[in-house]
Amino acid sequence: MRILLTAINSKFIHSNLAVRYLRNFTKDMDYEPIVREFSINDREEKILEEIIKEKPGVVAFSVYIWNVEMVSRISNLIKSVDENIEILYGGPEVSFDSSKFLENNVGEYVIEGEGEKTYRDFVSFKLGLMKLAEVRGLHYKDKNTVYSNEKRPLMSMDEISFPYEDNEDLSNKIVYYEASRGCPFNCKYCLSSTSHGVRFLDINRVLKELKYFIDKEVRLVKFVDRTFNCNHKFSMAIWEFLINQNIKTQFHFEISADILKDEEIKLLAKAPEGRFQFEVGVQTTNDEILRNINRFVNFSDIKEKVEELMSIKNIKQHLDLIAGLPEEDYNSFVNSFNDVYKIKPEEIQLGFLKLLKGSSMREEAEKYGMKFSPYPPYEILRTDSISYDEIIKLKKVEEMVDKYYNSRKFNNIIAYFERKFKTPFDFYYSLGEFFDQKGYFNKNIGNVEYYKVFLDFNNEILKDDNSILIEILKFNYLIFNKKRGLPEFLRTGITKEEEKILKDNLRDKYSFKEYYLEKFSIDIETYVLYEEILKKDSYYLFNNSGEYISVKHS
Repeated sequence: MRILLTAINSKFIHSNLAVRYLRNFTKDMDYEPIVREFSINDREEKILEEIIKEKPGVVAFSVYIWNVEMVSRISNLIKSVDENIEILYGGPEVSFDSSKFLENNVGEYVIEGEGEKTYRDFVSFKLGLMKLAEVRGLHYKDKNTVYSNEKRPLMSMDEISFPYEDNEDLSNKIVYYEASRGCPFNCKYCLSSTSHGVRFLDINRVLKELKYFIDKEVRLVKFVDRTFNCNHKFSMAIWEFLINQNIKTQFHFEISADILKDEEIKLLAKAPEGRFQFEVGVQTTNDEILRNINRFVNFSDIKEKVEELMSIKNIKQHLDLIAGLPEEDYNSFVNSFNDVYKIKPEEIQLGFLKLLKGSSMREEAEKYGMKFSPYPPYEILRTDSISYDEIIKLKKVEEMVDKYYNSRKFNNIIAYFERKFKTPFDFYYSLGEFFDQKGYFNKNIGNVEYYKVFLDFNNEILKDDNSILIEILKFNYLIFNKKRGLPEFLRTGITKEEEKILKDNLRDKYSFKEYYLEKFSIDIETYVLYEEILKKDSYYLFNNSGEYISVKHS
């Protein structure tokens, strides 16, 4: 018997934990499990072709909000090609209305909740070793009638199999890893709030498994633990182990900053730069709104710890905000944005509330006048406190922040504009409105155009002179882009005579196949260090690594 464990990931570089768990939890059984991974950017016809080519008896799909509609369509196509192929669904998107999902879709089976043991029993059923009605946690369809078996209790983490294989090529993948399941908190918008308590893997096993990723030289390992640092001793042991490794692998953790202990921060200060990335769910800086979603913490506590981490300068931090929370209006969210922006983390994510199936937030939607899309990802449209038009305004800001701030490629340009606006939000909102007016949200624009937008914005909206801005744009462009062939709108600089004199003086020390020479009408170093504009001719060499060297004109 061949079962095709099928993952349709949101990006090609992602890896899927679920299908690997199921395969390795049943490795000792007398059947043939096959893992195939695709992405939502693949053509459905091609995915269908690859599935049918495997000649499976059962196709098992891992279903999430980002792929459920695609999975439904592909399932219909599978049945059109061969109605004898059975379909099994599992995952968070089918775990809270399993019977209804099965009623409304083709296919025979749905696993509810944790899948490993239920899937193992399902395989036993297919091998004739169990009756279908005995498979706890399974919903099944027989002659268009859906039956629901007894629910399955949560399993011990000690029973979980390590999901990866020795021969797997993970070099071009973001690899996901799970050291614990569950969350100690009860945030209303999160599915983790539907189960209580946290279960941990044995710490010695975790360290052994992390060595697997290190030996394979995996680029990035993302822990999927909902609150990684909820167990002080557990997180300390893992961080200390990873700090002491001589490796290039990066590790990403979702943490609750407010519960970080001084001892943990002292340890983290020893981490090599870039070894760790932290994702911190701020959600809102309005403490009253935090209470509405069962987050009993003050923003001041979160800020204090985030700033302590910022001060040690070796950990990249990603701070999340959520728009559309109960009773948070537009102005409150704008204040939250400005509060978080002042911290200047490496990344800021403006998310929008998703009313997930099974979450208590969905159950309370009517209480707060919440209207949300009935289609995945079930995103908020409006509430009693924030209108649809205001949500759209925030979406424009989100795109500007993601493209310009989070890319870290426009920092010097952003600094130039920030002083021209009352608040950071005002700048991103104004830039987003300009993007919209120009129709840039509705078409793909090239890399060069993302720089030129600033000139047009400065000229048309702020009605300022572009001469200084051009110098800053040119500098930023040369750090992050090819040095040859500057765009026409940035060509202001060096004369052929100046270039010849400088190159003759520098040729013994620098190869001009590797370095590009450019002149600026402001002192670039003063601007980069202090954000001060000092009109003064300056000359710099740029290489392909983003490094720049100041040179003197004699």
